[in-house]
Amino acid sequence: MGLAIGIVGLPNVGKSTLFNAITRAGALAANYPFATIEPNVGRVMVPDERLGALSQVFTKGERVPPIIPTFVEFVDIAGLVRGASQGEGLGNQFLANIREVDAIAHVVRCFEDGNVIHVANRVDPLDDIETINTELILADLSGLEKRVQNLQKKAKGGDREAREQLAVGEQILKVLGEGKPARAGTYEGAVPREFGLITTKPVIYVANVGEDHLTEDNDHVRRVREFAAAEGAQVVKISAQIEGELAEMPEDEARAFLHDLGVEESGLDQLVKVGYQTLGLITFITSGEKEVRAWTIHDGETAPEAAGEIHSDLQRGFIRAEVIEWNKMVEAGGWAGAKSKGWVRTEGKDYVMKDGDIMNVLHNM
Repeated sequence: MGLAIGIVGLPNVGKSTLFNAITRAGALAANYPFATIEPNVGRVMVPDERLGALSQVFTKGERVPPIIPTFVEFVDIAGLVRGASQGEGLGNQFLANIREVDAIAHVVRCFEDGNVIHVANRVDPLDDIETINTELILADLSGLEKRVQNLQKKAKGGDREAREQLAVGEQILKVLGEGKPARAGTYEGAVPREFGLITTKPVIYVANVGEDHLTEDNDHVRRVREFAAAEGAQVVKISAQIEGELAEMPEDEARAFLHDLGVEESGLDQLVKVGYQTLGLITFITSGEKEVRAWTIHDGETAPEAAGEIHSDLQRGFIRAEVIEWNKMVEAGGWAGAKSKGWVRTEGKDYVMKDGDIMNVLHNM
């Protein structure tokens, strides 16, 4: 399962600078609107210290099992402007890119710098948020109105599925018409995926600050936090400029640099962690002398469903699974030690996976 996060915001709020820092992909970052002409895509490893500890457990002589972490895909989408839903700026081609991601990281400028142009010639994070949210709502409203018209025709012809979708579509139109995102409403049925709505996606607000406000919020950040709390969204505070410096450092130097700044986690670590929380994702692990590998699943999935993430044949032929918490595996020093201590459990098809579970699947092929 891949996790894709789209980075959106007005021009010159730090989107591409942040993207460059967390992916080291070299996307163009420039001090003028529309520096990003096509969406840049980069994949970054999800940092997970558990994998390194387990790799040491299964190291035999010079044979060190490779670590295969999970990945997050970041999509840097061009800066939207007022009127984007009607084709202003670079328009609808970039709205289409947002429809493909799982969550939206909405970067908001929360720093003052006369040398960096703001598209509105002022720093007002809530006005910036309103501009972006309005354009996304209008884009959904336009697309859904057309779909509802088609569903009305099909429903009149006796199409049962069309009638069910029409009922949900009309409810969503009412919410959008009130200037609210689709995720703000509650509906009698599930929102059909084919509606392709942008505003059903969860949003993480990324407050981009200067180095002097990494440990203490300024007024801009406080306003963003209040807005996000009212919406039930989370905020990650990042200095895109600092993230760029961290990206150029060896890991040990980066940790020391963060410590000197009084910060425990990098912006990337924070954003990935909040992304997982927002989407309800957890990680399970397969480990042994061959490799130590992390897998991403939705919280609440069962052992057979997790096995299917490894390979569909494992889900179809699932018999049972051997499961142990990762820290107990480290303490036991491997599968043999864990089994001798009685720490390896046998779980059946109804077992619900937990974050950090190590699983060995027993199956029929």
